[in-house]
Amino acid sequence: MTSTTPPSAPNEAKTQEYEFEQMNLQVGGRIQFITHRTIKPIQHFSTVIGWVKDEYMIVKIPHENGGPIALNDGDKLTIRVFSGVNVCSFSCTVQRIMLRPLYYVHLSFPTSIQGTSLRTAMRVKVDIPAQLSWASGNVSVFLVNLSVSGALIESAKKLPEDEPAVDLSFYLIAQPGNRQVRVNPHATIRNINVVKPASADKEEVFTYGVQFIDLDPVHYTMLQNLTYEALIADRQKIV
Repeated sequence: MTSTTPPSAPNEAKTQEYEFEQMNLQVGGRIQFITHRTIKPIQHFSTVIGWVKDEYMIVKIPHENGGPIALNDGDKLTIRVFSGVNVCSFSCTVQRIMLRPLYYVHLSFPTSIQGTSLRTAMRVKVDIPAQLSWASGNVSVFLVNLSVSGALIESAKKLPEDEPAVDLSFYLIAQPGNRQVRVNPHATIRNINVVKPASADKEEVFTYGVQFIDLDPVHYTMLQNLTYEALIADRQKIV
């Protein structure tokens, strides 16, 4: 029997039952799509197209090596969802397969969802150039970690401490197609630190913790996906 319990992660609570709404599933959100046709489960990523509550879900068929993966009616799957604060998983079966030109599949609606709570704002290590601006100026900075609620910024220049709000601008990669999407949240500076250089010939670096204000729902979903993929694929990136 294959366990559907999500992988352990820092600051998780015990596994518990979740309602469908608690997964915070969104159209366009990425999910982990796990097949059980071989001895060892195979993990893929897919995208949610939609659902009819208590009847079925519609998701894209994952592609591999330039084509859709092999699926048959009745195949058993495990779907894993990361909502930003919860990791949830459930078992389902393939109900109907639609191939060319859209490649999507109807899945049975979940009847039992197991999940664990993660810390509210799990951060992912990144190295993303960004622009930070305020009423009287702007500066190039680097984002060193990101979450759905904010970011940690490194800057070679000291930023004004009396600005109530700042604007960030940076790019994330969106699927499918590896598209660059500009993310430009409003933010407030919550804390400031100075990192002293290891050697005398280097200048000090200023770090700023910022909290996002009214983040665009599309950008929120992209940041969820960034955290989710780091959680699944590269735990070393989780702060």
